[in-house]
Amino acid sequence: MGMPDDSRYMAEALALAQRAAGRTSPNPLVGAVIVAHGVVVGRGLHPRAGEPHAEIFALREAGERARGATLYVTLEPCNHVGRSGPCTEALIAAGVRRVVAAMVDPDPQVNGSGLARLREADLMVDVGTLEDQARRVNEFFIKHRRTGLPFVTLKWAMSLDGKIAVARGAATSITGEDARRFVHELRNIYDAVLVGVQTVLADDPLLTCRLPADCLPAPRNPVRIIVDSRLRTPLTARVVIGASQVQTLIVTTAAAPSERVESMRRAGVEVLIQDHADGQVDLRALAQELGRRGLLSVLIEGGGTVNAAALEAGIVDKVIALIAPRLIGGSQAPTPIDGSGLSGAGGFMSLQDACVTRLGNDIAIEGYVAA
Repeated sequence: MGMPDDSRYMAEALALAQRAAGRTSPNPLVGAVIVAHGVVVGRGLHPRAGEPHAEIFALREAGERARGATLYVTLEPCNHVGRSGPCTEALIAAGVRRVVAAMVDPDPQVNGSGLARLREADLMVDVGTLEDQARRVNEFFIKHRRTGLPFVTLKWAMSLDGKIAVARGAATSITGEDARRFVHELRNIYDAVLVGVQTVLADDPLLTCRLPADCLPAPRNPVRIIVDSRLRTPLTARVVIGASQVQTLIVTTAAAPSERVESMRRAGVEVLIQDHADGQVDLRALAQELGRRGLLSVLIEGGGTVNAAALEAGIVDKVIALIAPRLIGGSQAPTPIDGSGLSGAGGFMSLQDACVTRLGNDIAIEGYVAA
């Protein structure tokens, strides 16, 4: 049975969890708050894989004040020995009286066993406070643990009339500074950013996170992935030149010349070769490989070809469209989704839970792909 202040304290725990966004893969984002006699006596978050869990940091801060207290945690405490001991045993030993968890951990190693252990030790356990918000915070982790696949977001910038460039192959800056910063904030929290070779040829992008160095936590670069079925990426491309500093993966096919493959590898690029029947990179197989590597999230910043292929492969979970109040016009100007069109009811694909955000003169529309 929930208490009147449970939502307030859980909201604080969720805010703590989000501070480590993009830093914890393959682990989840977790925040914890310990409350004794109506006062917060301990706070913690899981900063990165290999570090103690949020509950342990909160227990350390609370000390003896944890005895008889209530723990608010955004995800079920673990009950197995990983890189650290079980959080359940630490909570029991500290004398915590009540545990409020936002949701059950979908990881097969946990999946209710942590809560069961706490109940066995006669702790009071409540589950479900702010569960919807907790699922949003950990949507990357939940997707990965349930399917083995990363959470994939498709992002593009376009003019008001739906064009992503003035002409095919032409580099075009469409959105303003606020929207561009928003993109770098996304790169800061996604494990990988993916583009097609056409984007590399047209824009020669860096695909790095260029937020101010004094951001907390410090900005970091996602893994850069280029889908390039015939390995046309130039050795002079910025993603290749900088491959020794930022992890870079080019995914190609057996059609790629072997000498080009070796040149890329000597430049520090990892080359993954797929042998696919139609001569194109299989994006679903790629998603499975990235999931096996422990990448929880991928941000696709491709052009119309890659965007269409990702949607057709059924790997996209979310779409973010950045729209600028500009007009480009022209029947040949490229649009965000190429191909033969999307199948579905009425010949279109629907997005759920859509929201609109103002970014200076531009707007962002976000929504989840309907199941």
